[in-house]
Amino acid sequence: MAFSIIAGVDPKVGLYASFCIAVVTAFAGGRPGLISAATGAMALLMTTLVKEHGLQYLFATTILTGVIQIICGKLKLGRQMKYVPRAVMLGFVNALAILIFMAQLPQLVGVPWQVYIMLAVGLGIIYLLPRFTKAVPSPLVAIVVLTAFSILTGIKVPTVGDMGELPTTFPIFSLPTVPLTFETLSIIFSYALPLAVVGLLESLLTASLLDELTDTPSDKNREAVGQGIANIVTGCFGGMAGCAMIGQSVINIKSGGRSRLSTLCAGVLLLFFILVLGEWVRQIPMASLVAVMIMVSIGTFSWSSLINLHRIPRSETAVMITTVFMTVLTHNLAIGVVVGVGFSTVLFARNIGKIVFVDTVLSDEKTSRIYSVSGQLFFVSVEEFFAAFDFKEELERVKIDLTHAHIWDQAAVAAIDRVVIKFRRKGVKVDLVGLNEASATLLEKLAIHNKPGALENLNNH
Repeated sequence: MAFSIIAGVDPKVGLYASFCIAVVTAFAGGRPGLISAATGAMALLMTTLVKEHGLQYLFATTILTGVIQIICGKLKLGRQMKYVPRAVMLGFVNALAILIFMAQLPQLVGVPWQVYIMLAVGLGIIYLLPRFTKAVPSPLVAIVVLTAFSILTGIKVPTVGDMGELPTTFPIFSLPTVPLTFETLSIIFSYALPLAVVGLLESLLTASLLDELTDTPSDKNREAVGQGIANIVTGCFGGMAGCAMIGQSVINIKSGGRSRLSTLCAGVLLLFFILVLGEWVRQIPMASLVAVMIMVSIGTFSWSSLINLHRIPRSETAVMITTVFMTVLTHNLAIGVVVGVGFSTVLFARNIGKIVFVDTVLSDEKTSRIYSVSGQLFFVSVEEFFAAFDFKEELERVKIDLTHAHIWDQAAVAAIDRVVIKFRRKGVKVDLVGLNEASATLLEKLAIHNKPGALENLNNH
C-alpha cells in the first residue's frame, strides 16, 4: 500500500500486483521460496509516468517491462550475476537492511506512547518465542497477539486501515486502453527498460542471497522469465510492475518456507486477508508490522562483514562501503549495485595492471638484451610496461619475450608499437617472440611496427 502511494496510484494497484506476481512466480519463477510483489524501487520509477500520462500507460508499461524481462531470460542474461563481486553483494545486503530499518522510522514519529510499548513487546515475542517453540513463526504470533491486544483494550494507535482503503473485489482482466502508436511505444519503452533492469537486478540479487541462506541453487534465467510473465499478467489485471521483495523473502526463509507453496500462499492469502478478513486486517497495529520489519533488517544485515573488516582487503571494504553509501543515498538498490560493480571493476583493473613484470638479461657481448614480460597487458598496465625499457642503452639487438604475457586491447598493441619503433629508430633490431595465438592475432590486426612507413606514422596510431 505504501509503495502504491509512492507511485501515485490507488493502494489496490499495489495489492493486486502483489497477489498476481506472487502467484505467477510461484509456478514460473526459478527460486523456490522467493516472494515477489510491488516494491519501492520499482514504484520510484513510476511516479513521473503516472503523473504525466496516467494509469493506463502504467499498465501498458508494466506489460512491456515483462516482455523485456522474458527476452533477457531467454538470452540467458541471468548468468551475468557471476560478475557481481561478493563485496557488492555484502554492500547490497547491508544497504537493504539499513533501508528497511529507515523505512520504519516514520511509523515511530509523532505517535502515541503505547506504540513504543507494543513495539518492544512485539520484538520480545519475535526473539524469545523461538527459544520455547518453533512450531509457529514468531513474527506471526507477534502480529496476532498485538492485534488482539489492540482490539480488546481499544487503544488508539496507527493501524493498517490508516494507510488507505483496501480493495473489496477480485482483480478484473482488462487490456490497457492506450493508443497503439509508435509514440505510445516510445513513451512506455523509456520507462519499461529501466523498470525491467531494476526488477531483474533486485530479483536476481535476492535469489542469490536466498541461495546462500538455504545453501541451494536456483535458475536465474528461469527467474528472469518468471518475473517477466508475472509483470505481463499483473499489467492485464490492473497491477503495477514488481519484482522480488527481499524483506518478505527473508521472512519466508527464516520462518521455514522453502518451497514454491510458500510463495503461492503469500499471494493467495494476501488476497484472502484483504477480501475476506479485510475488517480484521484494517485493525492490525502498524507497531506489530514495524517490529517484524526491524527483525528482518537485523537478520538481513551481515554483521560478519563488520567483524571481519580488519581481515578483508581494503579494496573490498571500500567497494562494500561505496555500495552501501550510494544505495542509502539514492534509496535505489540498482544504482548502488551498479556503482559498486563499476568501482570494483576499476579497483580490479588497477590491481591487475600493477602485476606486470619485465625481467632483463644482457648478453655476454653486451650487444643484445632479452626483455622477458610477464602479466596482463591492457590499458591500465601499459605505462609500467613501457617504463621497463631502457632506450638509451647502446645495443644491436633486442628480444622481447612475451611467452608469459597476454595482450588484451588496442592500448597494449600501441604500447608494443611504441617500444619496437623507438628501438628501431636507433637502429636496434627488435624481435617479438613467445606470443600466444590470441595475442598474435590481435597484433596482426592492429600493430603498425612492421608496416611501411611505421617509423613516421607512430603518432597516428
